[in-house]
Amino acid sequence: MVEKLDRLWRIFATGLSFATFGLGGLALRLLYFPLLQLIVREPARQTRLARLAVHHAFRFFVGYMRFLGVLRYELEGVEKLSRPGLLILANHPTLIDVVFLISLVPNADCVVKASLANNPFMRGPIRATRYLCNDSGPGLIQDCIASVKAGNNLIIFPEGTRTPVHGPMQLQRGAANIAVRGPCDITPVTIRVAPLGLTKGTPWWKVPPKPMHFIIRVEDDIPVSSKDADAGDAAKAARHLTTRLHDYFSRENQGHAGA
Repeated sequence: MVEKLDRLWRIFATGLSFATFGLGGLALRLLYFPLLQLIVREPARQTRLARLAVHHAFRFFVGYMRFLGVLRYELEGVEKLSRPGLLILANHPTLIDVVFLISLVPNADCVVKASLANNPFMRGPIRATRYLCNDSGPGLIQDCIASVKAGNNLIIFPEGTRTPVHGPMQLQRGAANIAVRGPCDITPVTIRVAPLGLTKGTPWWKVPPKPMHFIIRVEDDIPVSSKDADAGDAAKAARHLTTRLHDYFSRENQGHAGA
């Protein structure tokens, strides 16, 4: 009986969390960002303050979900994210991974799905923060490199979507191309969740038997050499790096199953 009541509460709390998230995004779009544009005229400073606002809003949201009992989390090595100009690559097991990462990085830039730019709750924050949309075509890689070189901490999920619960992890080559052509060292972040919830193809109301327990670990940087790119073999280097990243994150993904 207690377990059933706990699960019902977490279904309600999860729905309440996402409703709060949507209303928060709408409030930022209708209230904070217009006020920011009126008070701050410098576009670069507008962007910094908009990203800082989203950072704090996401920190509140993560804490709110923990307070409601939807999830728990542990953080390891987060101090490494305080450095500027990072290319942060992470595996992507759940719907709220990007929320977690932006809550840890005050000056985060990220690549988002173009469909989110038309979402009424997310359109305002995405435009105000000038996050990069994945429909930019060939120029997206150069835009990403420019963002990192400008001192932003760029967050990318190399899979491009959440990891399937069943089936192999599949990485796109975009992140590796950014690293090789930059060149940019990689700051990998591994996200482990047990029991799994908010996964690809799973409705939000299908909560796991217990609260999700996140372990988010910032690993040591992976150095990326510019030699291959300088030699005109950037495509081959990106393929090799993608394979290396696939093996790296797949090992971590296997750890999820055993957790």
